[in-house]
Amino acid sequence: MQTGIVVFLALVADHWFGEIRHGHPLTAFGRVSGRLERAWNRRRLPDWLRCGLGVLAVGVLVVPVAVVIGWLSRTGPYGLAIDVVVLYLAVGLRSLGDHARRVQRALAAEDIDEARAAVGMIVSRDTRALDARRAAAATVESVLENGNDAVLGALFWYLVGGAGGVVAYRLVNTLDAMWGYRTARLEKFGWAAARLDDVLNWIPARLAALTYGLCAGRPLAAWRCVRLQGLRAESPNAGVVMAAGAGALGVRVGGPSVYHGRLRWRPRFGVGRAPAAEAIDRAIRLVQGGALAWTAIVLLTGYALA
Repeated sequence: MQTGIVVFLALVADHWFGEIRHGHPLTAFGRVSGRLERAWNRRRLPDWLRCGLGVLAVGVLVVPVAVVIGWLSRTGPYGLAIDVVVLYLAVGLRSLGDHARRVQRALAAEDIDEARAAVGMIVSRDTRALDARRAAAATVESVLENGNDAVLGALFWYLVGGAGGVVAYRLVNTLDAMWGYRTARLEKFGWAAARLDDVLNWIPARLAALTYGLCAGRPLAAWRCVRLQGLRAESPNAGVVMAAGAGALGVRVGGPSVYHGRLRWRPRFGVGRAPAAEAIDRAIRLVQGGALAWTAIVLLTGYALA
């Protein structure tokens, strides 16, 4: 029952307070990680050593923090409070909706420059050439993918591993977002973070895909898209999540995008036409519905077992 209470309170705190604007622990972690990468990832080093240093960096940055938080949660007198705060900091449900709705408002006002700037806050691609449809599609993609990474995946790893588990998951997820690019500088050093993130997200991504289909009332459409399109992406998880979400919403995402100055063709996911601005709100509500459904299941399960 306590687990369900923690999940409920953490989501309530996220709804009330949203993301911490200044001094968020993940922001501090990102700064430390960036300094370590610049110090260790020297281009003159052989590839095998850069790869090995990337493995060591993940261990140095993630393991001590996760172990200490997990120990405090289990043994300290304020275990429940620690769990609520940690899960609140790990879940980004409100901030995801806030960022995405900024794009939606700009598109509704036909302010494409503001829409491009807002999209640039939530995706890593070059947004300068996006038109309205592609800006909406990029936002829907981000909501669906981050609905797994920053919401359902975080809930899953809290349920499995407690505070230490969700901390480890979110730290690895952050390292993947920073280092998991196939560029000359990061491909070898970031290999460990990217592969570990793939492993940690394998089950949550498939549960998120199932959740999207059920919450949208279109499980067969979502499953069909996962079966036919889910393995098109380089990531073994992102394609599953976006195919299910786009299929559940009845929209099509993907196509050409510019990353780090290079044009890349992203696989197409979903069915129908490219999403308009209104699909952004439906994507947000889909993720919110999934989080609420998981919370209800955990609470009811805890009550039944009490």
